[in-house]
Amino acid sequence: MIPVQYDIGSLFWLVFLLMAFLPVLKQRRILSSRLAFLRRIEMERQSRVITLIHRQESLSFLGIPLRRFIDMEDSEKVLRAIRLTPDDMPIDIILHTPGGIALAAEQIARALRKHPAKVTAIIAHYAMSGGTLIALAADEILLDENAVLGPIDPQIGQFPASSIIRVLREKPVEDIDDETIILADVAEKATAQIFETAVEVMTPRLDEDAARNLAQILSEGRWTHDFALVCS
Repeated sequence: MIPVQYDIGSLFWLVFLLMAFLPVLKQRRILSSRLAFLRRIEMERQSRVITLIHRQESLSFLGIPLRRFIDMEDSEKVLRAIRLTPDDMPIDIILHTPGGIALAAEQIARALRKHPAKVTAIIAHYAMSGGTLIALAADEILLDENAVLGPIDPQIGQFPASSIIRVLREKPVEDIDDETIILADVAEKATAQIFETAVEVMTPRLDEDAARNLAQILSEGRWTHDFALVCS
């Protein structure tokens, strides 16, 4: 018999390559299945399906779980898809997101509001923060019975804007440091901006009074930012 020589270095690289590429292959299979499913929805509903999905998945080279959120790249892709959709074709936007950059969410919401045909937001699990703002721009929101939306109050760094503003109301200004005063100024502006954006994307489907009332409830910091809003 010829003795078999085991090369430890070769075995190491073989295992490394398997660990590196198996998550990539798995992700490609998942994407292929998703695309086939989305095509079936488009055929059945005669619509353009656009997705904004931010699941925690093994997307990296070594399969390390990565968590994503709404960013400017998402905005570019979604706006391009909306622009390429014929004016008479309905849009179904599937939302599964914790939220993200306010500007990106606002751009998507405004673009959906301007689309002439019907826009439907479909939420199976959750669309929080910026995801909720995008859903508000739709003509119809389809929610699973256990799906949730969330408040749209701005976050300034790691703190809710409403909590920073509250400091100015509850402490004498001479007892507040300059940085907090500056943050409170930014927080007030951010809250006003998100309120006006929410009103803009909800009208004229809702009358202005109803839109302003709902925007106020969602943006004023009534709840924590991760509070689940359910439909009953």
